[in-house]
Amino acid sequence: FVVGVSYLVIWPADILHFYGIYMIISLLLIKVKPKLILLFAICLILLYPLFMLLFNYESGWNFNTFEYSGFWTIKGFSMNLFYNGFHPVIPWTAFMLIGLWFGRQNLQDKHFVKKALVVSLIVFVFIKILSILSISLLSEGSEDVANELAQILGTSPMPPLPIYMFSGSSIAIFIICSCILISNKFENSLFIVALIKTGKLALTFYVAHVVIGMGLLEMISTTSLGGFSLEFSVVYAMAFSLLCIVFATIWMKYFSIGPIEWIMRKITT
Repeated sequence: FVVGVSYLVIWPADILHFYGIYMIISLLLIKVKPKLILLFAICLILLYPLFMLLFNYESGWNFNTFEYSGFWTIKGFSMNLFYNGFHPVIPWTAFMLIGLWFGRQNLQDKHFVKKALVVSLIVFVFIKILSILSISLLSEGSEDVANELAQILGTSPMPPLPIYMFSGSSIAIFIICSCILISNKFENSLFIVALIKTGKLALTFYVAHVVIGMGLLEMISTTSLGGFSLEFSVVYAMAFSLLCIVFATIWMKYFSIGPIEWIMRKITT
């Protein structure tokens, strides 16, 4: 409980992103035609570079320590929330809208799913190759120039420029399509059944990965988040994911929905 409350205080912007503005925008567009939803998402993605011309992206940030000064001021919080935080409303809302658009498609149609899988993979590979070649050609062998260009032409999430947003969206659709095809083929597999149960607790695990997963590290370790080795991060993430699968399998034996899903349903009905 203490960990949960502390993270609601420490990361109000992240909580507000998901439970507030992202959902409000999605709700406003939920009855809009899918093509218009996709168009709005693309507009958000393309709008972000214009913001970077008007506002200093590094405002408030110390990227050596990943500390954000002035966060608790109205200006700092607004900048972090909408523009230069870890998950700024613009353009990150586009991810939810693209998910909303894709979810409105006929995912029972195997032909459509296979086509979406191929197209999304081609888009992802094309963007990655374009990114690598652009940085290589424009840097002309200079490592310093290449590092600077990587901030603009690379696929880093900070800043979330169009190359990152489109590559992230395309690989997400590819993974979703792959999962649909695999689950249809092995629908009676115990592992697939366990993953289906895990997916029904998606909102619960979204909250849990912050409150429990990252909160536990904050409590027991002196190493700051982002300072752990790649090997430790991968093992920790896999262990946490495995625990989520086990929890979901046990939970769904006794309940039809997850705990956070139940709370959200009670609030909205």
